[in-house]
Amino acid sequence: MKKKVDVDDLKRGMYVCKLDRPWRDSPFLFQGFEITDDEQLAQLKQHCKYVYIDADYRTGTAPQVLTPPLARTPRVEPAETDQKPVLRIIAEDATAPRPRGAYRDETTIDQEAEAIRETYEQATTLIYTIMEDVHLGKSIDTAGAKEAVGHMARSVLRNPDALVCFAQLKKRDDYTALHCLRVSILALAFGRHLGLDEEGLNLLGIGALLHDIGKMRVPDTILNKPGKLTDREYEIMKSHVPLGVQILERTKTIPAKALEVARLHHERYGGTGYMENLKGDQITEFGLISAIVDVYDALTSDRVYKDGIASLDALKKMYEWRGRDFHPALMEQFIQCIGIFPIGSVVVLNTNEVGVVRTLNREQRLKPQVVLVMKPDKTHHPALRAVDLARETTPTGKPYEITEVVSPAMFNIQPADYLPVRAVA
Repeated sequence: MKKKVDVDDLKRGMYVCKLDRPWRDSPFLFQGFEITDDEQLAQLKQHCKYVYIDADYRTGTAPQVLTPPLARTPRVEPAETDQKPVLRIIAEDATAPRPRGAYRDETTIDQEAEAIRETYEQATTLIYTIMEDVHLGKSIDTAGAKEAVGHMARSVLRNPDALVCFAQLKKRDDYTALHCLRVSILALAFGRHLGLDEEGLNLLGIGALLHDIGKMRVPDTILNKPGKLTDREYEIMKSHVPLGVQILERTKTIPAKALEVARLHHERYGGTGYMENLKGDQITEFGLISAIVDVYDALTSDRVYKDGIASLDALKKMYEWRGRDFHPALMEQFIQCIGIFPIGSVVVLNTNEVGVVRTLNREQRLKPQVVLVMKPDKTHHPALRAVDLARETTPTGKPYEITEVVSPAMFNIQPADYLPVRAVA
């Protein structure tokens, strides 16, 4: 039940479901949210006179978000004057569509998908080989890894959407190896968004590609256990971090900067992570970045023992965890990078048609390009057609809008079938 409440009477734990103005005129990322801190209370008082709350809401039972969240973010002030360069850029103006120095696309998604296809296939074969070599105690093919990451970094600089499309190719029973490849892709795309140069991207990408190799020394019975791990099993699982660091330190050709990803990807901004329980600015840029992309892929991927969740649900959860698990401004920038409607999202339009997000619109983030898969009656479109929501209108002349994000399973849709990667074996 909705209840109108004056902003001065709002308290933590209340769930705001409607504002006294359009959501697009507010600084809030998501349409509908639980009030969890004083910053949100202050923002509500600044922008609204009253709001509507869900009077039946209980903490942890937020209703499903059915309408698009916003691309704008609240301003985040620097916590320290000596913040690291990337984070200083973010903190100076977190509401900017893209950080200063961001790159512009040089190719279309189709051109880039064709150009990077062979590299992706080679990188897939390479990561399987690396994992097997580590399992057998052999040395890592660092030259091959650096070459593959170098090609991917240059592709991301030209147009990141193509590689992100390839990251939609997932296999439930091959999680660890392909997770490493996807994390590398996501890290490269995020690094590009943050304005890292090519050298920085290569260091970040190689670190992300090898961040989980320590898992090859963890028993499969623990890695793939369907139930909750015991305390002893959890300690063994956590050991993949120091094991991976040891392997990489013995590999003299791995740069120390890249090694930060393996060492720090399970540290958490609020100090609750492992293995060193670092917090805040004790965690390096690469550690903060890798924590975000690692968790995002883990949440959205199917594993032997669980199904992944929809991208929007993952982003909403991670946004709620900012400050505790992730650097707040960096988390907001990741949402801007990956898109409010990430590539591969299954969406319902205001025409009641169902489609798959094919490529992002980096200027109008609520208006991506969508492949129409199903007609309003939910029968399949005879000929697949991509519509640009920013440029095209519905048959009745209205602007296209996304009204809902749904699970691919709802309509038995495989998103990768509608992206420029479907010909990959």
